[in-house]
Amino acid sequence: MPRFKFSLTTSGDVREGIIQIDSFDAALSAITEHIPVSSGDSLEIGVQGFPPARFMRVATGTDSSAWRQAGLLAA
Repeated sequence: MPRFKFSLTTSGDVREGIIQIDSFDAALSAITEHIPVSSGDSLEIGVQGFPPARFMRVATGTDSSAWRQAGLLAA
């Protein structure tokens, strides 16, 4: 089972931790369920040996929000 190391920045606070779970999608869901997040928050998450992926929490509709990958270069 992979171990994901993460750093979550919410309203100026930084929370770091490790979560051991079956998949990347499950890790994102578990973090969101256990830590209150809102639009504009940022998340770095990855596994040992690879650079972390960077995400930004964005509003997607009336009351829902989702993680979008941040820092991508345009083609």
